[in-house]
Amino acid sequence: MKKILFILLILSLNSFAQEIQHFEPSSWWIGMKNPKLQVLIHGKDISAYSLSINYPGVKLVKTSKTENPNYLFADVIISPAAKAGKVPFHFSKGNQKSEYFLELKNRKANSATREGYGPKDVIYLITPDRFANGNTANDNVDGYPDALNRKRDYGRHGGDIEGIRKNLDYISEMGFTTIWPMPLEENKMKEASYHGYAITDFYKIDPRYGTNEEYLNLVKEVKKRNLKFIRDVVLNHCGLNHWWMHDLPSKDWINNEGKFTPTNHQRETMHDPYVAQADLDKMTQGWFVTAMPDMNQRNPFMANYLIQNTIWWIEYADLDGLRIDTYPYSDKTFLSKWSKAVMDEYPKLNMVGEEWSTRQAVTAYWQQGQKNEDGYMSYLPSMMDFPLNNALIEGLKENDKDWGKGMLKVYQCLSDDYLYADANKLVTFCDNHDMNRIYTQLGEDKELLKMGLALVFTTRGIPQLFYGTELAFTSPLERNDGLIRADMPGGWEGDKSSVFKNENLTPLQSEMRAFVKQLLNWRKAATAIHDGKLLHFAPHDGIYTYFRYNAKEKFWIIFNKYDKEKTMNLADYKEIIPANATFEDVFTAKTETTVIVPAKGFRILKVK
Repeated sequence: MKKILFILLILSLNSFAQEIQHFEPSSWWIGMKNPKLQVLIHGKDISAYSLSINYPGVKLVKTSKTENPNYLFADVIISPAAKAGKVPFHFSKGNQKSEYFLELKNRKANSATREGYGPKDVIYLITPDRFANGNTANDNVDGYPDALNRKRDYGRHGGDIEGIRKNLDYISEMGFTTIWPMPLEENKMKEASYHGYAITDFYKIDPRYGTNEEYLNLVKEVKKRNLKFIRDVVLNHCGLNHWWMHDLPSKDWINNEGKFTPTNHQRETMHDPYVAQADLDKMTQGWFVTAMPDMNQRNPFMANYLIQNTIWWIEYADLDGLRIDTYPYSDKTFLSKWSKAVMDEYPKLNMVGEEWSTRQAVTAYWQQGQKNEDGYMSYLPSMMDFPLNNALIEGLKENDKDWGKGMLKVYQCLSDDYLYADANKLVTFCDNHDMNRIYTQLGEDKELLKMGLALVFTTRGIPQLFYGTELAFTSPLERNDGLIRADMPGGWEGDKSSVFKNENLTPLQSEMRAFVKQLLNWRKAATAIHDGKLLHFAPHDGIYTYFRYNAKEKFWIIFNKYDKEKTMNLADYKEIIPANATFEDVFTAKTETTVIVPAKGFRILKVK
């Protein structure tokens, strides 16, 4: 009889253990600046159980229930005196008892003082599914309905973590110093899951990309090459097939009680002194699309969840920085709390937010150090420089002879840098994963493409290049994201050409690859480009020019939009160019005393 009762008890314990479906985060660290941790526990009727913790240095402060009995939130404090190990969470309900473990770890040395990316770096943006297929065994995974189909624009093509790892030498040799892959977390969606922004598990790498362990190994391999790694963070929305969408903690976990209501995309509402509350609510509480539920960061449990998830990935994977998707669409009070929490833990980390606006006043509102009229405090160091991107494209395309057109727009845009708390921390770019390829936007004009790249790589800020731009990738005139994010040649077995091996590329691809490689590798040692001052002169006669200089060196960058070569009058720049100066071309290393800029071309010269 006793034996039977014992067996029944064991069966009861095992049955209960299986009821805990999610325990997040499952690990944490000793010695964080904020000793508090909130654990989300999800399982059948879990709130009916009592919870206790008996572990030296770890104290259970309280537990919180929601309207859904399948959730319990446990608040704990982790003392610096705690030791690494498995912290048992004891659950009990009558005769039913069981335990679940939180893994407590020691932090890596100097984790809190890690250096983020900055103006000396160049970011390489990758669409992982389209970059390289390093492991064909994970092309299709049971239970994941969006199967491999390279013929579909929006289908999965098979690129993965192993593909990135195998080609790190290419990235390094090209002169890039920082890698930003689009999200790698699980996207268990029925279709169009390749882009990564409809996350269905915030703590798990999508198995079609690899495993969490492979992700960790990728970052380690990145660091062995003295490169940096950025995680793409999504705070605003999740995927419709996220596990909690099948059993929501509360009605207010997702905006509009989990029902689709579109956003109005009016980002100005976030700082508009005359804003109607209805417009503001539509902006921050509306959904992008039906497949991406809008998460409600006004819910304190959701806010804590997202903050902790961000910190968890930084500490877990030893990340160097973040890029935050659709930044202003989240609740701005939460964004202030989130950005402060992350920067408090990692004061030297860098994070860049996406605010797709061509107006500096809109972008500047979100940068750390900005003094906003409404008193709003942001702790986000960097923003994507969409205003300069827009000015650059229009400036290169337009006729400079027309009033107010051409490179004057670049000059005017930079002249408004006073609106930013720190313009040198902005991330500059020619194109990205959400817009037509720059080569297409410039009418497939190779010389204009080179000018655009030269400007992005030499002006103030932190430059970013979208994979394939170094090969002059094209895209349809009408935006098609699936085609914009095309497969990288050489990333798939059987490809006839390879950018990684520099084999069988077209003449244009070879020329652009070599151009970008030389320019970026020169930039690595050009300290005046990293941290120097900028002095520019108003465009005239088709010429736009600026200088980057510090105490060590001085560079002169000149753009000529006209179809005739231009001999520069050095006297026009006597305030910055010393008498009897000579000029060394950074591409040819030749020294000259007379400066001639080719028709529809540019020069980068070191002033001596």
